[in-house]
Amino acid sequence: MTAPIPRDIPDLPAVPRKPPLLPAPVPATAVVPPVPHPLAALFRLLAALTAAAGVTLELLLGSPARAASYFSVQAGALLALVFVISAHRAWTARRPLPSAVTGATLLYAVISALAYHLLLAHTAPPFSMTGATTPPAPWHSEWIAAQLLHKAAPAAAVLDWLLLTTPGRLHLRQAAAWLLYPLAYLAFTLIRGELLLPGDPGRYLYPFLNVEQHGYRGVLANALLLGLAIYALAILLIALDHARPNPIRRRAKTGFRLRPPVG
Repeated sequence: MTAPIPRDIPDLPAVPRKPPLLPAPVPATAVVPPVPHPLAALFRLLAALTAAAGVTLELLLGSPARAASYFSVQAGALLALVFVISAHRAWTARRPLPSAVTGATLLYAVISALAYHLLLAHTAPPFSMTGATTPPAPWHSEWIAAQLLHKAAPAAAVLDWLLLTTPGRLHLRQAAAWLLYPLAYLAFTLIRGELLLPGDPGRYLYPFLNVEQHGYRGVLANALLLGLAIYALAILLIALDHARPNPIRRRAKTGFRLRPPVG
């Protein structure tokens, strides 16, 4: 005999199911192995050599200590160093440098170019890193150094950012940290001016930071305006970095395979 079937069947517990997987971004290196980028490495190496050539010319044409004190020379040296490292990483398919480093390098290069063309290129007497009182003739060594530091190297940094760097890597929180170097440079140039004797033609390197002409109040006012302009430029670069298209992804789609980012 079979047991009688009860009239009231108790509720059975629910069958456990696996929770649905949440979508998560997968890096390109998890899909395909890293791929070297020799063309990007070559471009960055040429950009580094351009900046290094401008820095070297400025150091050889005048006093090395004075030339090394200029913001554009220091920014050019930083650009050369960062681009050499970036070229090596692109050649060996390694991870790119942090965006805080590459973004700061880009910002300082753009600052050097804008400050030269907007504030220094048409001053009287003419601006010169070697102390010359007359404008350099075209294709003179000093003219070439100025073109390399204030035109060619910054243009290469901008092209690398637009064409060879993944967009959206710069962040708003980095803008304030990028101001630390210009602030330190302001303190350096004011202390340097106090240590040199009055009347020295190389005491103050930039006319808008000349305490003898403007006084400390005027110099600090100029520095405040420049600091606000630099911060606004940093914000603009970050906004453009998030708004610009991704040329690397576009090239990957046309090539029918996924490629990891260059930088």
